[in-house]
Amino acid sequence: MSKRNYDFDELIERRNTNCLKYDFALRRGKPEHVLPLWVADMDFRVSQEVLDAITERVQHGIFGYSEVQEDYFEAVRDWMKKRHDWSVERRWLVKTPGVVFALAMAVRAFTKPGDGVMIQQPVYYPFSEVIEDNGRRIVDNTLVLSEDGIYRMDLADFEKKAVENKVKLFLLCNPHNPVGRVYSREELEQLGEICIRHDILVISDEIHQDFVYDGKHQVFANIGDELKNRTITCTAPSKTFNLAGLQVSNIFISNADIRRRFKKEIAAAGYSQLNTLGLTACEAAYRHGEAWHEELMEYLKENLGFVREYLKKHLPQIKLIEPEGTYLVWLDFRELGLTEEERESMIVTKAGLWLDSGAIFGEAGEGFERINIACPKSTLKQALDKLKAAIAEL
Repeated sequence: MSKRNYDFDELIERRNTNCLKYDFALRRGKPEHVLPLWVADMDFRVSQEVLDAITERVQHGIFGYSEVQEDYFEAVRDWMKKRHDWSVERRWLVKTPGVVFALAMAVRAFTKPGDGVMIQQPVYYPFSEVIEDNGRRIVDNTLVLSEDGIYRMDLADFEKKAVENKVKLFLLCNPHNPVGRVYSREELEQLGEICIRHDILVISDEIHQDFVYDGKHQVFANIGDELKNRTITCTAPSKTFNLAGLQVSNIFISNADIRRRFKKEIAAAGYSQLNTLGLTACEAAYRHGEAWHEELMEYLKENLGFVREYLKKHLPQIKLIEPEGTYLVWLDFRELGLTEEERESMIVTKAGLWLDSGAIFGEAGEGFERINIACPKSTLKQALDKLKAAIAEL
C-alpha cells in the first residue's frame, strides 16, 4: 500500500469544543469520561482544501444571507456523475439543512395525519421519529437476518403491508444504517416494481453512498424513468467529508410536481438560505476532496479488518454483521444472553463505552449494538480492549 498523505492516526482532542459526541455524556445520562463510538461523525480532520476554502470565506468577515452560483451545482453534479454514474440536472436540486429535515418535510408534504409510512427496521431511528412526531403511523417491513449473516428485504411482506395500510410513502435507507447493506440493482428493481404497482413515493436516503467497500452504490432513482419520477433522493457531503455540523444537504427531485410540493412544505416551515460556510465547504469538498476520501476509505477498510480479526480472536461471542457500506458496524451481542438493561450496564458502566443500543433502531435491533469505526485505530483498539475486559468479568 502506498504511503498516505493524510494522517488518520492523529488523535485530535474533541472535548471542550461543544462536541455532541464527547461533551454531552452527562446530559445524555452517561458517565462523564465514557469513550464514545456512537453518533455518526468522524474523529478525522477534514481535508486541507476544505479548510482553506472555509478560511478564505471567514477572512472576508461578512456572513450575510448567501446563495450559490452555478459553480456549486457543477461540483455536486460532477461528483455524482463520476462516483455514481448519475446525471443530475440543476432544476432537480433542493438544498436543505440536513437529510432528516428533508425526511420530515416529505412526510408532511405527502401524507396526512394517521397515514401509514413504510420503513424497514432496524433502521436509523430518526426515520421513526419524523413519522410519529408528525402524527403518522409506522408500517414496518422488518429486514430479515438470514443464517448467512446478511439482512435482506422481505418483499412479499412489503407488498402485503403496503396494500393493507394504503401506504403511499416509503423511506428507503441505502446504504443501510445500521446493518450496512448496499442493495444490489436487482433487489432495488424488485422493490421499485412494487412501488410503481401501488403508486408509492420513495424517499431514498443515500447519505452513505460514498462508503461502499466492494462494488458500487446503485442510486435508486437512476434505475429507470418510472422510479426517477417517484423518488426524492437525499444526499449530503456531511458523512463523506465529515461536515455534519455545517448543515447542508442536496436533495434531488426530478418530478416537477413533487418538487413543488416539497419546496412548499419547506417554505411553510420558514426555512430559506442555508449555512454560508456549509455551502462553501460542500463545493470545496466535492471539487477537491476525492484524494482525501480515497485514502479515508483505505483507512476504514483497515479498521474494519481490525474489528473483524479482534472479534474472532478475543470476543467470539460477539458476531460481526459484515458491512457492505457505511462506517457504522452492527454487532450481534445476543450470544451473551443479557437483557437490554444488563448489556447496557456492562457496556457503559463496566467497559466505559458509549455505543448506540440496537433497540433504538426498532424492536428488530434488540440484542445488537452499533459502533462507529471512523476513528484512529488506537481509539478503536482501546474501545475493544475495554469491551473485552468487561465481558471477561461476566
